[in-house]
Amino acid sequence: MHYTEDTEYMEHVGHLIAHPRFQRLGHIVQHHHSTRLEHSVNVSYSSYRLAKRLGLDAKSTARGGLLHDFFYYDWRVTKFNKGHAWVHPRIAVRNAKKLTELNKKEEDIILKHMWGATIAFPRYKESYIVTFVC
Repeated sequence: MHYTEDTEYMEHVGHLIAHPRFQRLGHIVQHHHSTRLEHSVNVSYSSYRLAKRLGLDAKSTARGGLLHDFFYYDWRVTKFNKGHAWVHPRIAVRNAKKLTELNKKEEDIILKHMWGATIAFPRYKESYIVTFVC
């Protein structure tokens, strides 16, 4: 099923996907084969389906997964002293909070999705799902 046909999923994140600030991600290459918007939706929907299958908080998983890379710079060009893996989740949380309120689980999903490249362990099972799907 295509994510747009999943009414429950779209109830959770459709308004975020449609937001003009989020739509800007469609103009940014994430990986060689996808835009940041495509990547974010793919991570979100795959994570959502897995969380739902496992009886976990699918809504928070969908929202955190969608917003995990909500930043606008090109990580191949822009460099930070602390490194992209540490900086971009914090920027993503800040940008996400401008669009919507985040619960603690959603914030943890966004902040900890780079676990492995960073040392902060995810607090929730849903955070691990998004980390592994990314």
